[in-house]
Amino acid sequence: MQKLKLIYPLMAILLLAACSKKEEHAAVTIPGIIPKPVSLTPGNGHLHWDGSVAIIAKSADEKNVGELLATFLKAKNIDASIAEFSEDKNQIALYTAEDTTLHNEGYKLTIDEKGVSIQANNGAGLFYGAQTLLQLLTENSKEVPFVTITDYPRFAYRGLHLDVGRHMFPPEFIKKYIDLLAHHKFNRFHWHLTEDQGWRIEIKKYPKLQEIGAYRKETVIGHARTADRNDKKNYDGKRYGGFYTQEEVKEIVKYAADRYVTIIPEIELPGHALAALSAYPSLGCTGGPYEAATTWGVFDDVFCAGKEETFQFLEGVLDEVVELFPSQYIHIGGDECPKTRWEKCPHCKKRMKEEKLKDTHELQSYFIQRIEKYLNSKNRQIIGWDEILEGGLAPNATVMSWRGEEGGIAAAKQNHDVIMTPGNWCYFDHYQDTSKTEPLAIGNYTPVSEVYSYEPVPPQLTTQEAKHILGAQANVWTEYIPTSDHVEYMVYPRACAMAEVVWSPKESRDYNDFLTRMNIHFKRLDEWKVNYAKHIRKETDSLNVSKN
Repeated sequence: MQKLKLIYPLMAILLLAACSKKEEHAAVTIPGIIPKPVSLTPGNGHLHWDGSVAIIAKSADEKNVGELLATFLKAKNIDASIAEFSEDKNQIALYTAEDTTLHNEGYKLTIDEKGVSIQANNGAGLFYGAQTLLQLLTENSKEVPFVTITDYPRFAYRGLHLDVGRHMFPPEFIKKYIDLLAHHKFNRFHWHLTEDQGWRIEIKKYPKLQEIGAYRKETVIGHARTADRNDKKNYDGKRYGGFYTQEEVKEIVKYAADRYVTIIPEIELPGHALAALSAYPSLGCTGGPYEAATTWGVFDDVFCAGKEETFQFLEGVLDEVVELFPSQYIHIGGDECPKTRWEKCPHCKKRMKEEKLKDTHELQSYFIQRIEKYLNSKNRQIIGWDEILEGGLAPNATVMSWRGEEGGIAAAKQNHDVIMTPGNWCYFDHYQDTSKTEPLAIGNYTPVSEVYSYEPVPPQLTTQEAKHILGAQANVWTEYIPTSDHVEYMVYPRACAMAEVVWSPKESRDYNDFLTRMNIHFKRLDEWKVNYAKHIRKETDSLNVSKN
């Protein structure tokens, strides 16, 4: 993949380095940084750029970050190259060195009359230091302020999700999505790849998933809650679908890894399976026929828990998934699985009798634990939505708590790791404004201020239990989000607020301060051609007026 697309337009100016004279005056004003760093000390001047730049890099991680910088400098006709040593002041020094004060993924960025240096314990820290450097560029891109920043994340897991099952987005947009989340120091991209409405990943062992399961015959028009599902006039009559080839997936996984983002794939089971059943109807309790859903919601037809064929199929799918995705975690869904078919299915009844399961909730637990055991045999771990708590939690499972915080609290008290993603704060498919001009959304109201107010560690937990809260994630479900521009509108600037929730120290967060910094950050979003929602610009403008 060409590295030209790797960072952002601003990177060009980047750097650095080219240093010239030190200005003697009072401490400079530092442009707003999102997310807010742990510690920032402004200096008394600026570093001006001219001439060529040497990017000092020796280790593999240093060279990876350095190559990204050099590529974008060259794209803007700035002579930049990787070097292992330079006596010239026009340099950016990247170096990894053990420093316990920086923590994992932390960095120290220093800009002074000697040039620019970024120190970190690992490549991720170097990368995040580079992202902060980008935000320090002045508007005319000719200089950066003298400053010393020491920074590291509050949480290890900082996630952003995207559902491509309901609506699919091209690989180039997925890369832009990764670019943006990486710039805001998120480190996990949760890729929701299968749904009732479409199967979006190529599985070579089961070609009908691509041929049949990847497509639905039409799509409901307007809000599914108010549409008559049996009235044809409420559908658009247009076949919809597609899938990502394994080569595309490999390319995107590599693209993310270069930016220190881990992609966590989600293969939904046992529910949300209509697209898969449309391709392989014998995997359902009734045998079909089935078709990929043309409207939104929860459907009774799910993978049959009583048939061995079901588990053979899912193991075959997961064999290919783990080859494509090196992440420790594989998300297996586990949510919204009606038990209607299982309660009547002779295969499921037989399974329950043989396994001594008292009800269908325990049957779901059996299903999840069996899949977990298989993935554990591949040296992987599962994440599931909080419904996997029902009927008994799989031994090594991590819980993603979405139906409020209760599931996460319960899991942490059972000594299971948790990722918080409760809908009230973390669902970016909700409305973000109350005006009637807003595009159709699933419902609810989650403005930027509410996202920013979220605290991932519930007060009910003890200090020991709280250690199981790995972090938080924002979710983007796309029933009513059909285009890439619409995705950006729903995600930004809410993702900027979530970035600060999961990165910055709890005690340093202040909403008015965030708005002040966002007033500068909007210009960066404009530079990157992000179709962000502008509702909070009214708040930032009024805040500026009050200050003046």
